[in-house]
Amino acid sequence: MKETVCHKCRILLCFLGAAFLLLDQTNAAEDVWSLFRFFEGKWEGTGAGEPGNSTVHREYQFVLDGGFLLVKNRSTYLPQEKSPKGEVHEDWGVFSRDRLRKLFVLRQFNVEGFVNQYTIDTLRLDSATLVFTTEAIENLRPGWRARETYKLLHEDEFIETFELAGPGKQFEVYSETHLQRVKE
Repeated sequence: MKETVCHKCRILLCFLGAAFLLLDQTNAAEDVWSLFRFFEGKWEGTGAGEPGNSTVHREYQFVLDGGFLLVKNRSTYLPQEKSPKGEVHEDWGVFSRDRLRKLFVLRQFNVEGFVNQYTIDTLRLDSATLVFTTEAIENLRPGWRARETYKLLHEDEFIETFELAGPGKQFEVYSETHLQRVKE
């Protein structure tokens, strides 16, 4: 069955494509953050994967005069055999625009002490998908890689897939989170 992507998401991704073309220009009137504005606001959802099932609360907000997109995430995992008391995972992320390299960067700070630095790897307009792959991970043995994929389903819903790859190995899904915008 072929998935359909909402019209607004396609338009949104076209704006992101245009934003990438504008990265090497200095015209301050252009909004290079146009597609990332999709994420702005509060989101709730559920996650599943290696650490178990979770409820997720997330907020995206532009900070520092609109120059960065801040993400605050809290995932609460239900008790399970590996973690009888359950677990709470928190991470904060900051999307930035590296004008010299002409790309967007995501720096993610995890409660466990890991700091992941991703760069946008792929933009698939046909499927409304953004892919960020790590270029560096602090506090983990060399050779590990991580990937974050955001699949926009419509203007109020997206799926985030987090994958890990050990040294010399292929990516494997670690968790998948389904988020919906909180209407206020």
